[in-house]
Amino acid sequence: MSNTPILAIGFPAILASSVHDIKNSLTTLRVLIGQLENSHQDPKPTEFKQLEFETNRMNNSLMQLLTLYKIDLSQFNLAIDEHSAADIVEDVVAQQSTLLSLGNIQLITQCDDDLLCYCDNTLISNALCTLVNNAQRYCKSKILLSVSKEDDYIVFCIEDDGKGYPENLMPSEHQQLPQIDLANGNTGLGLFFTETIAQLHVKGPNSGFITTDNHSQLGGARFKLYLP
Repeated sequence: MSNTPILAIGFPAILASSVHDIKNSLTTLRVLIGQLENSHQDPKPTEFKQLEFETNRMNNSLMQLLTLYKIDLSQFNLAIDEHSAADIVEDVVAQQSTLLSLGNIQLITQCDDDLLCYCDNTLISNALCTLVNNAQRYCKSKILLSVSKEDDYIVFCIEDDGKGYPENLMPSEHQQLPQIDLANGNTGLGLFFTETIAQLHVKGPNSGFITTDNHSQLGGARFKLYLP
């Protein structure tokens, strides 16, 4: 019998394997929730939608962890292609609409139909969904998701009417980017993931980046994702 300690395999590898197992279990759970929901006559209990949303959110967080793990090992490649910014916005709205309606939160979107961006649309959509989800937790009743062109960048902007970002998620006087504390739960992981993905999007001398401030036109927090 080998005396090699189990952690000699490497804890990150063990964690990644566990995440895969959890994702598989979540997939089974989501199928079962769908079957239970279909077995109920209308009107269906709203708890089914809450369960659906939470399992999707957990799945997104696990996907982000796996992606960050592969990036750390230099085993990850972006699938960058030309995409309609409006299609990405529509995907985010479709994924978030259930909980938005349950919470009586209005999601306003602003995006020109002909606006194009070069990105990994799956990762960008996942990141934006996480950040819209975070905004739902802290806003009063409104969230604005907009896309615009600024110089050589396509900018995805999420604004809310809450109390704004706390100081630890704001850029300091000597730093352009916020101090992201992963101990801050889903908000910290979501920002860290989005910042990491943004920096992998490179076009010529420009690379993607994020900004956070409390200059929302709705009175709360404002997040911006810049893609070259």
